[in-house]
Formats: sequence, C-alpha cells, structure tokens
Amino acid sequence: MPHRQAAMGDQMGLRYEDLDDETRRFMVEEIEMDTASDKIYRSSYLGQRAQGNWPDYIREAALSGSDVSLASQLRAPGMLNQMTQRMLATGRTITAKVPHNAAEVLAESEFNRYYARGLSRRAIEAGVARLQVYRAKAVMSPRQESERMIGLLVDPGTLLIDLRGSIGVETALGIPPGPGSGISVRLPKN
Repeated sequence: MPHRQAAMGDQMGLRYEDLDDETRRFMVEEIEMDTASDKIYRSSYLGQRAQGNWPDYIREAALSGSDVSLASQLRAPGMLNQMTQRMLATGRTITAKVPHNAAEVLAESEFNRYYARGLSRRAIEAGVARLQVYRAKAVMSPRQESERMIGLLVDPGTLLIDLRGSIGVETALGIPPGPGSGISVRLPKN
C-alpha cells in the first residue's frame, strides 16, 4: 500500500505513489552507499550538528518517514544556519540569508532523489522497462518545463546513473526537475 503523508502545520509533502517497504529498502541501500563513499549531499543550509547527523536523518526518513518528517526534524532549533555563502554568476561570493522554507525544500528535494533512486533499483530488479514522471504535489505556479515532463517514460537504469552522478546539482535528465517542482516518478499505470 502506498505511503501517504499527513500535513504538518500547513506543509504537505510529496505523494510518493510507490513508497513501500520494497522501495524503502532500496532507498536505504542508496543512502548507505553514498554515506560509505562520502558522496552524500550536505547542504550549506545545514548547521554543524545537522551536517554531522544528516546521513542518519535521511536514512531514518527513508526507513519509516517521509520528506515531511525529515523537514520537521530540520526545523528544530539550531539545525539550519541563519546565513550561507552563495556564489553569483560573476564568480563573486556573497553572504545570504537561508530561505524561510529551507527545511521543506531540502527535505523534499533530497528525499525525492533517494525515492527516485530506490524506485529505479526496484524497477530494474523487477524487469520494469520504464518509470513514469508524474505530479506528486500540487504547486501554485507549475513551471512549464515541469508540466511538459508529466507522463514522460524514462529508463530506470539511465535515471539511476544520472541521479547517482548528480549529487547536489541538477541532473542531466532534469528528473526530478529541481526543488519545489512537485515532480517525481512512479511505476507505470496501465
């Protein structure tokens, strides 16, 4: 049975249609692989304590939580920095305030990436040839590039390689298309 998240405050996470024990097992394996090879993404938004515990937090969410539970954990006092360094297109570095929704954006983005990796592994193991892109969260102003992706069928092996090689940066395939897009993947619906 797919996992459904409950609202925490006014925040609602993505609706992961194929988030079950099997997908979670593959998610955890992907997190452990990244942790062992020190390739796990640690956002500059994370405070010192959260930086050190991030692999445990994301693993815990993959085991039995969601992006909502992960965001809730990140909203605890001292988990996120107040300020961060940001590089401008000119190459100059500035100090900027961490966005008010940083916990939700980071949790949703990283949980969704590991969900997509876990589901890709599950599809490969089961011989499922394609995953389907879908809207997993209603957004106020959907981006046109996100809307064009809905219904797209992608090879799970290609997606997995792309996600594994794109730690902390946009993927080449653009799936998922970035923080706040509300886009994810699922097993194809017949």
